[in-house]
Amino acid sequence: METLSTPINYFPVIIQIAVALGFVALTMVLTHFIGPKRKTTDVKLTAFESGIKVVGNARQPFSIKYFVVAILFVLFDVEVIFMYPWAVNFRQFGLNGLIEMFIFMGTLLLGFIYVVKKKALDWD
Repeated sequence: METLSTPINYFPVIIQIAVALGFVALTMVLTHFIGPKRKTTDVKLTAFESGIKVVGNARQPFSIKYFVVAILFVLFDVEVIFMYPWAVNFRQFGLNGLIEMFIFMGTLLLGFIYVVKKKALDWD
C-alpha cells in the first residue's frame, strides 16, 4: 500500500528547522550581549604578518590576466575531474560512453580554442 505525502508529514522537519534557526539566532544575540567588549585602537587595527612590519599598500590592483588565468585553470581542472569516473568505468559504458566522451572532449577543445583565439593566455 502506498502512502501519500501530506503537509502534516513534514511537520517534524519544519519543527527541527525552526529549532535550529532559533538556536543560531539565540546564540548570536547572546554572544553579542554577554561577550567581551574590546576597544579598537590604531595598533589593533594595523595588519600583522608574522611579526614583519607592513611595507606598502596591500590593496594594489592586480592585472586582470592573473584572474582570467586562474579562473580558466579552475574551469579546465574541474572538467578533467569528470574524466576519472569515465576512465574507471570505461568498459561498462561501451561505445555510447566513448562517443559521449568524444563529445565532451570536443566541447572542451572548442572552449580552449576560443580562449586561445581571444588571447586570454597572452601575458603581454
